[in-house]
Order: sequence, then structure tokens, then C-alpha cells
Amino acid sequence: MSSYRKRIAILGATGYGGSELLRFLLFHPNVEVVRATSRQHPGKPVHTVHPHLLKVTELCFEDVSPEEAAEGVDLVFSALPHGASQDSVRRLPASVKAIDLSGDFRLKDPAVYRDVYGHEHNAPEQLGQFVYGLTEFNRRAIAPARRVANPGCFATAALLALLPLAHAGTLDGPVALVGVTGSSGSGAEPKSGTHHPERAEAFRAYKPLVHQHLPEICQELSRAGAPEARVAFVPHSAPMVRGIHITAILHPKEPLSLETVRSIYHSHYGDERFVRLRNEPPDVAVVAGSNFADLHCRSDGRTLVVLVALDNLVKGMVGQAIQNMNLMLGLPEHAGLQFPGTRP
Repeated sequence: MSSYRKRIAILGATGYGGSELLRFLLFHPNVEVVRATSRQHPGKPVHTVHPHLLKVTELCFEDVSPEEAAEGVDLVFSALPHGASQDSVRRLPASVKAIDLSGDFRLKDPAVYRDVYGHEHNAPEQLGQFVYGLTEFNRRAIAPARRVANPGCFATAALLALLPLAHAGTLDGPVALVGVTGSSGSGAEPKSGTHHPERAEAFRAYKPLVHQHLPEICQELSRAGAPEARVAFVPHSAPMVRGIHITAILHPKEPLSLETVRSIYHSHYGDERFVRLRNEPPDVAVVAGSNFADLHCRSDGRTLVVLVALDNLVKGMVGQAIQNMNLMLGLPEHAGLQFPGTRP
């Protein structure tokens, strides 16, 4: 492999997405972050917004156009908010590869996008150019892609739980999804739902049956051969900072023994570096800070339960994006992602 380090730019590098991208990419053996943009903090050192990066990098934020940010780089990450990313990403030169972390390019149907996000898509002509970036199931399409839409955090966990069954043709009944997320999933901008006095002791459901990741989940299940899957999703806000936990409860039409279920999941994940099959229910604290997703399944013949835990900011966002970057740039998929997390 060439010793040349791939050059990377980050659009909108002041949020949690930008922070996590910098935390991983600054130690990646094969890439160099050469540009991090911000309209609010031009000229300021990155560590003034991300204080944990003091003495880690001398990089400063730049207020430049997407076209200028892409000059001389191999790949651009867009960590801009939902709705804002589409206008910047559409301006990137076709010669530069890009990964979008927002929800702007995940849904292929602009009408569905309008219904989910409440406004028209400003670049509907771009939707067909984006490959859905669920690495473990789409790496063959991701590797040659020039544009990748990174999945949502809940969608990542739910699809890791359900896609093996869809591919096996056994996702044939109603699916109940119960999700739990930490406060960092709401982003760095303070909101009533993330304000510490309101969040610290709270556990509550929100957006039952209408969360924006549900159409994304159904879209990918349909592509995997389960267009009739009836998924009900109820997410919950928990008093933790990091983490996604998904409980999928299914009642297959044909009974599935535990041995059959384990065989299905082992055939998909036995050789996967970042999906770990656990003998006991997973714990979000074990995967915090890492790119691992831990999965456990249990069946009594009639009812099947699949549990997935991952870090919403890493495997649910930035870590998966770096997996995709590695594939797109011809690098080892695991490069820069070997950190096992912290315990305790």
C-alpha cells in the first residue's frame, strides 16, 4: 500500500459528529484531516470548541465554501445538520468522494423525505447517486461509490437486528421495536430534551410510531426482500449520554428454534470484525466509545427476541462512516477503529 496519506475535509466540524470524526481520524494511520469548516468559529483552533483535542491537533476552523473545502482532498465528510447538508453536498465536485452523516440522502423517495422531515428535498436529483452506508450489508456497493449516505443510529441497530432474518426469508410477521438512546443523539445544540435537569432522572418515550428512522428501516428491509414487514417502533430517551439499545420482538409464522436462529446470525456475523454475537444480553456500557455492536438473540420457538447495543456516536454514526471511508479509499476496513472502548 502506498505511504501517501489520504486527505480529508469535514464540513460542519463543531458538533458531536465533527468531534468524533476528529477524535478517530487524527489517529488514523492512513489519512490526514486537512480542513474542518465552521461558520461560527472561523480561524479558531479546533480545541476551543473540542477541548479534549488540546495538544492533539493544531488544526483551525475555516469558513469556506463546499467547493473550496473540497480542493485537493480525497474525501469529504458532511457533518452538517439535517436539511443543511443537502445544499452543501450537492455543490461538491463529482471528482471528490463524500459521505453524508445527516438524514438528507438516506431515503430514496423525495415524497417520503417530505413526509418524514416536513419540507421538500432541495436536491432530489442527487438521491439516486447515494449508496446506503450500512457497511456489513452493503460493502460491495460502498467500495466503488462516490457518494454514501450514512445510516441513522437507531436504523443501524434495528437493521443489524432484522436484516439477517429478512435475507433468510423468515421476517414474515409483525415486528415490535423498542429503542433506547442517550442524550448525545440529539446533537450538541442544547434543547429541552437534553438539558441536564430535565434529562438526568428521566426515562420517556418520544415520537412513538413516527420516528424519522422508521421509513429508513422499512426501506432497507424492503430492499432485502421483506417489503411486507410490519414494523412498529417506539424510541425512548434514557438518562445516559452515549448508547443505543434495540429490542426487537417477533412472532414468525413458522416456529424458529434457537439453534436455527443462532445459525442465521452466525452466517451473517461470524466473520464480521465489528459485530459481536453475545451469549448474554448486551450492555451499552461495554460498547461505549467503540465501533462494536453487540447482539444477542433468544427464541422459545414462537417468540424471537433480538437485542443490539452500540454507541450512537461511533458505530451508529462516525465509526460506521469511517468503515465506509476506508472501503471507498481502498484502505483496510478496520483501520483507525481498533479502540475497544472503556470499562468501567
